[in-house]
Amino acid sequence: MSPIILPVFPRGFHIGPLFIHYYALAYMLGLLAGWQLMRRLVQRAPVASTLLHVDDFLTWAVLGVILGGRTGYVLFYQPGYFFAHPLQIPAVWDGGMSFHGGFLGVSLAILWFSLKHGLHPLRFADRISVAVPIGLFLGRCANFINGELWGRPAPPGFPLAMIYPGDPSQLPRFPSELIEASLEGVLLFGVMLFAARFYAVRVRSGLLTGIFIAGYAIARITAECFREPDAFLGFLPFGTTMGQVLSVPMLVAGLGLIIYALRRKPPEVA
Repeated sequence: MSPIILPVFPRGFHIGPLFIHYYALAYMLGLLAGWQLMRRLVQRAPVASTLLHVDDFLTWAVLGVILGGRTGYVLFYQPGYFFAHPLQIPAVWDGGMSFHGGFLGVSLAILWFSLKHGLHPLRFADRISVAVPIGLFLGRCANFINGELWGRPAPPGFPLAMIYPGDPSQLPRFPSELIEASLEGVLLFGVMLFAARFYAVRVRSGLLTGIFIAGYAIARITAECFREPDAFLGFLPFGTTMGQVLSVPMLVAGLGLIIYALRRKPPEVA
C-alpha cells in the first residue's frame, strides 16, 4: 500500500490583519470546551465549587498552561539555547510548549486558587482532569496540521504511513500526532467521562486526578514509541525519549494518588 503524501497545510488563517495560528486556536478551543464541561461537572455530588469559581479559574488555567508549558519547554528540552538567548524565552509564537511543564503550571494554579477560595484542591482538580483530554486532542490535531512532531519510519505495508512535506528524508512515517490524539485525547477522555459518572469515584477525592495522571503517562509513553525524538535531543539512554522520561514520575504520582484515594474513606462514610 502506497504511503499518504501530505500536502503543505497553512499554519493558520487571517481575520483581517490578524493571523490566527491553528496551534493557538487549539489552545483557545480546548480551554473554552473544558470550561463548559467543568461547569457541569462541579455541580455533581459531591459539589466541588460554584459556577463562579469555574469562571474565575479560566484565567488561572490560561496562565498556568502558557507559563508552565513554556517554562517546561525551556528547562526540559533546550535550556542551553534559551539561557544563551534569553530574549527568545517569551517567543511562544515560534513554537515550543511542554505538556509536562503545563501540567505543573496548572497544578500550582489549582492549588493556589483552591486555597485562596477555600475549595478542596483534589476535589476541584478531579473535575478539571476530566476536561483536560479535550485540549490534548485539539493540540495534537494542530501538530498534525502544522506537519510537526513526525513519527518514526513505518514498516513497509503500514496502511497509514505518511510522508511529511517538511521531512528531508521523505520516508513513510507513523502519523504519531494522530496516534497521540487518539490515546491522550479520545481514549483518555472516554475513560475519564466513564469514571466520572459514578458517585463512588467522584466522592473519593483525588481518584479521578490519579486516573488522569497515570492514564496520560501510559498513553504518552506508548505514543512516544511511534514518535521521532526531537532532533536536538535524539534518543536518551536505553532508547528512551524525553517525553517518556518525563512521564515516568507522572505515572508514579498517578498510581500513588489512586492508592491514596482508594485507601482513604470518603468523608460521607467515615
